[in-house]
Amino acid sequence: MSEAIKVDIWSDVQCPWCYIGKRKFEAGAAQFGGDVEVEYHSFELAPDTPVDFGGTPADYLAQRKGLPHDQVSQMLDRVTGIAASVGLDYDYDSVHQTNTVKAHELIHYAKSKGRQLDMKERLLEAYFVKGEHVGRIDDLADIAAGIGFDRGDVVRALESNEFLPAVKADVAQAQEYGIQGVPFFVIDGKYGISGAQEAATFAAALQQVRDEKEAAA
Repeated sequence: MSEAIKVDIWSDVQCPWCYIGKRKFEAGAAQFGGDVEVEYHSFELAPDTPVDFGGTPADYLAQRKGLPHDQVSQMLDRVTGIAASVGLDYDYDSVHQTNTVKAHELIHYAKSKGRQLDMKERLLEAYFVKGEHVGRIDDLADIAAGIGFDRGDVVRALESNEFLPAVKADVAQAQEYGIQGVPFFVIDGKYGISGAQEAATFAAALQQVRDEKEAAA
């Protein structure tokens, strides 16, 4: 029985390519067929975003990137189509643009309870599919309670910033690695894959690592 291959993934809850990349990676891991251990790490694409941004994602992108609204709409239509190709029903008309630091803290909270992957998936769904707010503590606590966490304990952890140091440590590690965009996958601590690559790319990388491990053994 070969040991699990560790995959560290830097990602943001409001990154459309991160959800698409998650699905493609999962498909690649299934093609690979071996044991894979996944750990998510925090990356903030827009840490200066207010919790209650007064506009749409299109407004935000137009302001941030200095692009005309027509061009931004085309970008969002394109990513929505790609998301649909991997089974994700993005609803940009309902998305609440927000600051994601508390969502990242919640993912670390869930990690401390052994359920990081459940929370990561649920928050991506909340943001892109269900139109839920992932920036406010009360909303995040409701989302967490909905998948079985103690709501009061979640509020306590988020209000006290208990997991903020863990978020900052992930961001610092990303800077050390030179990661400038997400999703970013680090396989076995030595191979980096940037972006929402095709499933076959992930499967091949995992197979290469397993072959190397078996050769070394």
